[in-house]
Amino acid sequence: MSDQTKCSILVRKNELISKKYTGLLRGWWTFTVRIPKPRIESLSDLIFGLALSIGSLSLLSRPAVNPSDVVADIFGFGFSFFILISVWLRYTGMVTAWPRERFETGTMMWLNILLLFFVSIEPYLLSLISFGPASENHLMLAFASQIYALDLAGLTLILGLFAQMLTRKEEASQPELIDAYIWLRNTQFVSAGLFGLSVLPIFWSWVIQGTPLRFYLWYAILAGTWISRGLHLFLRRTR
Repeated sequence: MSDQTKCSILVRKNELISKKYTGLLRGWWTFTVRIPKPRIESLSDLIFGLALSIGSLSLLSRPAVNPSDVVADIFGFGFSFFILISVWLRYTGMVTAWPRERFETGTMMWLNILLLFFVSIEPYLLSLISFGPASENHLMLAFASQIYALDLAGLTLILGLFAQMLTRKEEASQPELIDAYIWLRNTQFVSAGLFGLSVLPIFWSWVIQGTPLRFYLWYAILAGTWISRGLHLFLRRTR
């Protein structure tokens, strides 16, 4: 074997070794510099999970004495469940679209903290409310339902503000979704306005089959947000 051939073999071996260790180094570097989930996002997942768990545990503290109590409790928890799930789905969808380097700074941080506060008190406020006929403590239920309505208004308003920020091209990491954020912003602002409107005493004094009109308005708002979401998806697919 000539010296030239030996030299070519050695060069080839060196190239293979170099590629091998370069690949290992690249993989190690990718692993070490992987961007972690923002701390506020991790905290939000925990608080949403706890809020759902506390809501279900609150049912155990109110043993039902007849079938109507069972239906009322499940219906009330189902409303809370869909509220929190709706907020969580919209929140996580916008979090993924937000530039991570700006997610935990300035206004975004304070809005996140306020949102998590509203989420954390939602199970407690709902536990004060009866979704069946008004009980003896009518004034307490009326007051608790007003605070709960303000809590829901705050949740939807903050989601609307998040969506509003993402309608600006310089803020969104996916500019092609700006139309979707505009639709979401409008839906959340309308929902926040309606939840705030339900605080008016007239929505408590008007009763349909023993249930204040305020609760029916909440059901309609929740259903409307999901219908709006489905309508927007349908329109996007038919374009």
